Amino acid sequence: MSRSSVPAIVPCESYEPRQLREALTAALDTVGGLDWVKSGMRIGIKINLCAARRPEQAATTHPAAAAELTRLLTERGAQVVLGDSPGEPFTPMVLNYIYALGGYRLCEEAGGELNRNFATHPVTLPEARTLKSVSVCDWVTDCDAVINFCKLKSHGLMNMTAGVKNLFGIIPGTMKSELHFRYRDPYAFSDLMVDLNEYLRPVLTLVDAVDIMEGNGPTKGTPRHLGALIAGRDVYAVDRLCARLLGVGEEEIPYLTAARERGLMPPEDAPLSLGEFESFCLRDFQRSGATSSWFLITDEDSLPQRLTKKVMAAALRSRPALFEGCTGCGACARLCPAKAITIKNKKAVIDRKKCVRCFCCQEFCPSGAMRVRRSVIGRILSR
Repeated sequence: MSRSSVPAIVPCESYEPRQLREALTAALDTVGGLDWVKSGMRIGIKINLCAARRPEQAATTHPAAAAELTRLLTERGAQVVLGDSPGEPFTPMVLNYIYALGGYRLCEEAGGELNRNFATHPVTLPEARTLKSVSVCDWVTDCDAVINFCKLKSHGLMNMTAGVKNLFGIIPGTMKSELHFRYRDPYAFSDLMVDLNEYLRPVLTLVDAVDIMEGNGPTKGTPRHLGALIAGRDVYAVDRLCARLLGVGEEEIPYLTAARERGLMPPEDAPLSLGEFESFCLRDFQRSGATSSWFLITDEDSLPQRLTKKVMAAALRSRPALFEGCTGCGACARLCPAKAITIKNKKAVIDRKKCVRCFCCQEFCPSGAMRVRRSVIGRILSR
């Protein structure tokens, strides 16, 4: 399958099984179909299971959508396994709770298998710009092919999460926090995202955009109906389409900038399949508050320009901040890779000198009290 195909966007008004099947079939047929699926193949579906959330909270790939894709694959004789590794410990207790709360029994009823292989192993990434070797989850590499089925959401660090960011889930559990700490600059972290995508190279990327998340994403934002499913062979083209739907500039998403610098983005003038792009565009999408890429350093910048951009980026960069609702549960302190958070008087306290602004605390705060706060100047410039 060629990676050059343009993405398809199709209407899907609800998670009713018949509508999902029709939309999935239409989207998949537009980007080449499923004729590549052979009987006996083991196909992994990398869903988004970022945290224990109910389907209606729009934080995870909807189980009904994942189940319908599972049916399409098993009808062709494939063995299907679905999984992810959230930022919490990669253990049976954590995943089984997420599966249960998220309603993923539907995927088992459709003939699929929920991953319960918690082994990991190191792999080599010789062409990577960041890590040359990294541990990944066994269940992913045990598959003959992987389909990336993500959820469209706002994101505290990257502005948006869709296909590219979803593959960070092949890294086991709390090792993600270690990598956040090691690659604390958003653009260094973005290179890591691209490295993982170039390593795994999913055969397809699908986006659950029936109900998306805006605001305090990717786990505690506000659900919003968009009514679409997206499919494509090229993950970067799919994510560029997602950004345009949300009204977010491509240059504001660091991992798309990293992909462009490496010559991985398809031509910008590529037409969109099915021609219904404009009807899905949002004019008032509420972002998480992440700092954009206004001050990205490029090869064309002079030394004074580089220095100016570094100073401005440091001054304008967003940071995590505590709002009302903190319960003192300690989840943020446990997950913080920099050990910058302590619990005092049943409230989280951030040591700004230690904070690396990876937003792990914001992403996994169960009460949504930890949020992204932009600088005053940054908010003014965004108007």
